[in-house]
Formats: sequence, C-alpha cells, structure tokens
Amino acid sequence: MNLQARIEHFFTLGETFFDPKNEAFQLAKQKAFQQNSWFLPVFMDHATSQIKQSFLSLDALKHWANSYPSLSNEPTGKKVGIVMAGNIPLVGFHDLLSTLIAGHTAVVKLSSKDTILMKYVIESLIEINPAFEKLIIQQEQLKNCDAYIATGSNNTGRYFEQYFGKYPHIIRKNKTSIAILDGQESKAELDLLADDMLLYFGMGCRNVTQIWVPEGYDFIPLLEAMKKYNYLGDEHKYKHNYDYQLALLMMNRQFYMDTGGILLSENPSPFAALSQIHYQFYTPGKIPTIDSSEIQCIVGQNGIAFGGPQKPSLLEYADGVDTLEFLSKIQ
Repeated sequence: MNLQARIEHFFTLGETFFDPKNEAFQLAKQKAFQQNSWFLPVFMDHATSQIKQSFLSLDALKHWANSYPSLSNEPTGKKVGIVMAGNIPLVGFHDLLSTLIAGHTAVVKLSSKDTILMKYVIESLIEINPAFEKLIIQQEQLKNCDAYIATGSNNTGRYFEQYFGKYPHIIRKNKTSIAILDGQESKAELDLLADDMLLYFGMGCRNVTQIWVPEGYDFIPLLEAMKKYNYLGDEHKYKHNYDYQLALLMMNRQFYMDTGGILLSENPSPFAALSQIHYQFYTPGKIPTIDSSEIQCIVGQNGIAFGGPQKPSLLEYADGVDTLEFLSKIQ
C-alpha cells in the first residue's frame, strides 16, 4: 500500500463510511451515544462532518502529504504507539490518520469513552483494504513501539514521560483556548463564538473557556448568543455540574452572569469548570499579554476567526507540534 493508495483509502472512508445514508455509520453513532452520553448526536455529526470536509477531501490529503517530501511512499515497518483521548468524538482520529499516512503501523490504545466510533473507523478501513488489519493494532498496554504519541491530562502526562521518555515521542497535556473581544463583534460573530465555547459541552482543548473583554464591555449580546446552548441543561450530568458551580458562586458571594444554562464569572484562570466561562477585563487599546503555554487557540483580535477553532485543517496540530513532521523522521 503506497502513499497514493493510503490517501485514496482515507478519501473513500470519508465519502462512503461517513455518509449519513450509511446505516452502519448511523448505528455506530447510536451505540456511541449509549456508551457515552456526552457524545450527543449533534456533536458526533459535527465532528464527523468536520473530519470528512477538512481532513478527508482528496485535495486536502494530497496537499498535506505533498508538504512533507520525506514521507515514505511504502510502509516503513515502524510501530507508533498512540494513547488516545476521549473527551470529544473521534479526537484521536488525526493521530491515527497521520501515523498511517506516514507509512507506519499504528498501535492504538483506545479511550474507554470513545471505543465505538474509533472501532467503526478501524473496521471501515479494513473493509476498504484488508491490509489495514496488520497496520492497525489495538492494545491495552503499548509495548515495543518505535515511537509514541500520548494525549492526556497534566497528571497522566507525567506518567507518559516516565514510560515513553526514552523513545521518540509527542506527549500532550492540558490545553484550552481563549478569545479576545473588542466589543465591536457582530451578532454572527458572537453566534460563532458561542459555538467555540460550548460545542462538545466545552470539553475540547479548542473550546474557548475564557474571554478577555474591554473595560465597560456590554455582555448582553454575548449572553443572548450563548442562550442557544441552554439545551445542554437537559443533559443530567451537565445540569449537575451547572447546579454545583452555581451553588459555589452563590455561597462565595461572587458576582456571576447566567444565561439559564451557562455561567460567566470573572476569573484569571483560562481553565473553567464545565458549564462555566471565565472572563477578564483589559484596558481598551492595550491588548492583554497572554501566557500561551497552556493555550491551544486564541480567537478574535489578532487570532483565529470566530468559528475557526472547531474547524481545524490537517495542518493545525494539537499543541502546535507538527505530528506528521515528527512521524516522517521515524525511518
């Protein structure tokens, strides 16, 4: 299976196996929601549509591969261990795609939160070409690999460093995203910002969890835009978090704003609890200095366009680490 074949097979995956008319695809999504109620059907539809449009178009795949002249045309025989996260649907797909496009064998540890969709992807690739059966190996303990890619929390990151540190590796820890507003945003931009905040319940590293606003900022238009996600409160686990965070704010007599399903509170931390968005003020004309060490995306002024974080291209890598460049050097 040469590079051109690998590209064409992933294109087929998007066209055929991510087709809404595919009954097996619809069944996989139903089972995934039964397994993990955080994976709302609307969120799975967004994730798979994004993957199909931005990752699996033939032009995108060819342009991506052509950007790395050192990619192996033939299978390398090298094994890459992948520890996948499961915070949002198919969050580990890009690592699997990158590893296989690079010509390596993917040895994957699936997240217990996202086994159904990932297994659907793996089984679909094997159906497209049975040779993938030897190129995608599922294991609970990743051993005897030539390199590792692991995604987790800051705590698990320390263990990953201990276990995989002596091998070529990419280890990802906690990241989040922020937005910098100037108060001149249109209704359409605020609607997109609401998506950036609350798609996937706000659980992704590309979700905006803190906003910077100019002193005197009028929050009303933003609060109105966010109300379209008040339906998240119908999910009992989310509602439990919302009720708990609301109680904490009230007990601490801290000022907060409430859409009826999402809370806004002033807090310097870019990381916010589920159901909350933090905000900070800055002096107009003086763009705040941001510590980027824990930030995946900066949206708004001098950053990514509103709506952009949830539609990354193949070349927009987690933590800013070029995964395919890393993999292309494992020969």
